[in-house]
Amino acid sequence: MRNSEFQTIVAEIEGALGRLTLNRPDRLNAISPLMLREIAAAAHWFDASPDLRVVIVCGAGRAFTAGADLNNSPLTGAADGSPRSWMERRETAQLGRRAADALEEMRALTIVKLHGYIVGGGVVLASACDFRIAADDAIFSIPEIDLGIPLTWGAIPRLVRDIGPVMTKELVITCRRFGAIEAKSIGFINRTVPSAQLDGEVDTLAKELLAKPSVPSIITKEHVNAVARAIGGTSFADVDTLLIAATEEESRAVARSYVERTLRKKTSKPKS
Repeated sequence: MRNSEFQTIVAEIEGALGRLTLNRPDRLNAISPLMLREIAAAAHWFDASPDLRVVIVCGAGRAFTAGADLNNSPLTGAADGSPRSWMERRETAQLGRRAADALEEMRALTIVKLHGYIVGGGVVLASACDFRIAADDAIFSIPEIDLGIPLTWGAIPRLVRDIGPVMTKELVITCRRFGAIEAKSIGFINRTVPSAQLDGEVDTLAKELLAKPSVPSIITKEHVNAVARAIGGTSFADVDTLLIAATEEESRAVARSYVERTLRKKTSKPKS
């Protein structure tokens, strides 16, 4: 069974197993406001299926996701070039946290399959999933500060819970890339496998989880999540800090520089 209403994702259910696929492969699954709305809607759609036990979250094409769609940002104007009001920008900026919260709160166990690039908001979406398996050549990065904005979407509490305050500060403030081996060593992902074995490893884990009794599995997920929220909840309105930071000229300047560098990399021809 597939939900045909979605444009940027694919959501489907076969028996007790579901799949949620980020489906903008031509843009490396860049995360748009519409995609965030659809991820949250898909999580609720999955919850309406009482027999669903496990959902695999993945990205189509060459990457899980290259992060936020810089051509469709809540901090800029609307698609037609007209300016957004503060309220419109604030509402759109809330979508990331709502999508991550919806993934985390799903009744079914979630396995995220990570390959290629996992950037910015992709790291946040991964952090909202229960089990995380990555190809050993996957590349992670959190470039928000290089864009002149703080990391939001409820990501800081999740990262502090997962990898501790010291590594959270390092990875978020330096914006440096890190690989799957390091991501496993700091506790962000469960396991790494060679890229060619990623699909099989995820499918094997899904079968193992489906074989477990459902009631204690669900209770354990909810118990762990409740403890994690008690350690550091994600309800803080970090979106307001995002909107404030984005109005500073320094932030605007570094964001322009980041976008220009990114575009140069995309358009530059490889040396012969």
